[in-house]
Amino acid sequence: MSLNSLLEPGQVVRHPAQPNWGLGQVQSNIGGKVTVMFEHAGKVVIDSAHIELLPVFDDNI
Repeated sequence: MSLNSLLEPGQVVRHPAQPNWGLGQVQSNIGGKVTVMFEHAGKVVIDSAHIELLPVFDDNI
């Protein structure tokens, strides 16, 4: 099971291959497609089958 399946709207994530995109906030997670609004890349739809997003839990971002 992919950890992406546990992502919920409002959670903060990073894209492991695109650190310059900054932090992203999950907008939706439907059918393996995670829509994320990134600080420096805008809205991006991620295919969970290919990219494992990294949850951010640190309050001192």
